[in-house]
Amino acid sequence: MDSSQTSQASHASRSPHPPHTFQVDLRGLVDLLSHHLYSSPRVYLRELLQNAVDAVTARRAAEPDAPARIRLYAADGALRVEDTGIGLTEPDVHSLLATIGRSSKRAEGLQEARADFLGQFGIGLLACFVVAERIRVVSRSARTPKAPPVEWTARDDGSYTVRTLPDAERPEPGTTVYLTARAGAAEWLAPERVRELARDFGSLLPYDVRVGGEPVTDLPAPWDRAYPSPSGRRAALARHCQELFGFTPLDSIDLDVPLAGVRGVAYVLPSAVSPAQRATHRVHLKGMLLTERAEQLLPDWAFFVRCVLDTDSLRPTASRESLYEDETLAAVRDALGQKIRSWLTGLAAGDPERLSAFLAVHHLGVKSLARHDPEMLRTMLPWLPFETTDGQLSLEEFARRHPVVHFTRTVEEYRQVAPIASAQGVGVVNGGYTYDSELVEALPRVRPGTVVAELDADTVTAHLDAVDPGEELALAGFLAAARDRLDPLGCDVVLRAFHPLSVPALHLDDRAARHEQARAAAEEQADDLWAGILGSLRGSAPRARLVLNHLNPLVRRIGALRDPELIGTATESLYGQALLMAQRPLRPADSALLNRAFIGLLAWATQGEENGR
Repeated sequence: MDSSQTSQASHASRSPHPPHTFQVDLRGLVDLLSHHLYSSPRVYLRELLQNAVDAVTARRAAEPDAPARIRLYAADGALRVEDTGIGLTEPDVHSLLATIGRSSKRAEGLQEARADFLGQFGIGLLACFVVAERIRVVSRSARTPKAPPVEWTARDDGSYTVRTLPDAERPEPGTTVYLTARAGAAEWLAPERVRELARDFGSLLPYDVRVGGEPVTDLPAPWDRAYPSPSGRRAALARHCQELFGFTPLDSIDLDVPLAGVRGVAYVLPSAVSPAQRATHRVHLKGMLLTERAEQLLPDWAFFVRCVLDTDSLRPTASRESLYEDETLAAVRDALGQKIRSWLTGLAAGDPERLSAFLAVHHLGVKSLARHDPEMLRTMLPWLPFETTDGQLSLEEFARRHPVVHFTRTVEEYRQVAPIASAQGVGVVNGGYTYDSELVEALPRVRPGTVVAELDADTVTAHLDAVDPGEELALAGFLAAARDRLDPLGCDVVLRAFHPLSVPALHLDDRAARHEQARAAAEEQADDLWAGILGSLRGSAPRARLVLNHLNPLVRRIGALRDPELIGTATESLYGQALLMAQRPLRPADSALLNRAFIGLLAWATQGEENGR
């Protein structure tokens, strides 16, 4: 003890009930605990359980056969917690309860060998002021059997008293904590609430914990129990998941990392979730529930599972409601990620039906993993689905069908070319979805010899049939008028023959062409200075092109027109229809063109009607 504590102890010997004062503002501390450190008043019960478990652990370190009982009794706005732990002497009471923040982990007395302990006794007990107006502790030390029982009584105004009791008041070693509810907090000490909290926090504790005689602990943990068959174990874990998380999992994954002191299970979600959604998990520390919202426990790509585990190696934060980010947590995260990765490869090797069911829901998570893990990509190639011009296929199957694996980087580009490319026998993978283009580009690394190429307008045009030179020469006037009309939009007009016949025109461009269009539009709206700067950035990128289908009957009729104005209006209509078919966002100039073409066609149609009269 320090000098102030020695003075207090000597004063206590002269007065039966000497008052003492905490060395901090207790009301301020309680406000800090309840509003800033702890997420909810419910943690008070965890603190009581932690103190009791630590006390039993400390006694068993010296007496392996010592009783290990923890009992909770709640009634009439009061709670009593009894343990058969190491107990306290009067000097321990002053050291651990009166000096806030002094660690109980020093290597003397009951502070010896704290590696197996959960909390810090003084702070943990004072946290009970979140729900209590008075705390009374009656304790007898097992280390000093001849020391009399000691009573410590504290109020939320910051005062406390210490006195010794007759042996009959506490004949056996251990500690009893009495709480009296503060105004408005009686619900937290109600029997049903205490029973609920004790089960939630203490179901995996290694000692006999009971609330009013009813067992709280449920050991061994569901993932450690023996079951008659693998299917029986799977069904039992599914029930556990339903009780714990509220869903029936697609599957369960054992999380056994002995070197990190981790045992538990991961449950696979039955429905897809966003990769951006933070997954939260339940973590027990040496059997005590630490948090239900651990976020950094698994790699980001493993967003498709929720897990529950018990550990003795991870370090809690000051509030003991989350995990401290350190090297140990990083190592555990990697080890748990490897367990999930091994489960996936095991399904690929031995249970393709379950793997297919999983990928139907969570292919995005596997793709996220595979883009950084060549071995995972190699394993999943036969299973991961991709949208292609041949339908939903794996990259493995698609690469076997096509000597060149063409792909687009955006969904819009794919929609532009998919019908035409398919009709021409060109295989294309839609790489516009999350991770897909990266995986296609990684294909040669895991499948040597595979040729991968990004599909551009030139490639598509090259696969379309050229028109007979004589026929194209006869349409030279029509093509010139069409090109003049679309030239302000940065779009060329070419004539080809392709299938399907029902498509009159195809709009083709690539990212470089779109960038050039955006630069030109900005240049038109800029002042002289910026127009000069943007003009200097003019690139040599290919222009977009409108490919007219010479096999389409409508295009043939339009090609027979002789009126340049009508040809221009018809060309604008084909251009707008091709943009809409590609589901591309329209620029203001494109919207104006569509309106102009629509009005022009209406005027032409009504004029023809009037002339007919």
